[in-house]
Amino acid sequence: MIARELLGTAQVPGGVLLELYRHDRDFMIVVGNNELMSTRRWGSEVALAEMALDRLGNPPAPHLLIGGYGMGFTLRAALAKMGAQGRATMAELVPEIIDWARGPMAQLANGCLDDPRVELRMGDVAEMIEDARGEYDAILLDVDNGPDGLVREENDRIYSRTGLAAVKEALAPGGVVAIWSAAPDPAFTRRLGKAGFEVDETRVAARSNGKGTKHTIWFAKVR
Repeated sequence: MIARELLGTAQVPGGVLLELYRHDRDFMIVVGNNELMSTRRWGSEVALAEMALDRLGNPPAPHLLIGGYGMGFTLRAALAKMGAQGRATMAELVPEIIDWARGPMAQLANGCLDDPRVELRMGDVAEMIEDARGEYDAILLDVDNGPDGLVREENDRIYSRTGLAAVKEALAPGGVVAIWSAAPDPAFTRRLGKAGFEVDETRVAARSNGKGTKHTIWFAKVR
């Protein structure tokens, strides 16, 4: 049996300790006994980008804000789909996540962070949203474990009534916010509706082959 190898740790500001492991050819980032993400299950992270762009009508030059690099599946999917004129502002709070992408997971990253369409911004995506006015055609949020935070208590502000109001202000007319979650959250679905969004809640397979665990993605447009 191949043992799991610890490659690095990272302290989330105001939150938990992340651990990066390699097991055979796979990588995983875990918190305690919870696997946050891995190279074995990435279907819903890809769907987050592809389905959001579909709902925008695949415009020729979209500007996306992506909150949370993770292992880069959402960013790479967006770059593959949005064309040469698109732009992606990539927000990441934890420096080690980017160090891992450029280090032990460089082959997986495949140079996506150096793509000329990408602007990497280190910091809290919530603050970037609060500072924006009509700037983004789509905001893709894979922050924490969804609206019910696991990694950092401060992440909950994004999904609050005030946070959703800021999201509305940050979106361009006709824009879409797409929010990834490990599980459904009926209370959050209602909150999105009350915040003035037209909500499409979708269940997506965690694996690219459509099998296994299902994750939830909310796609929301301003009414």
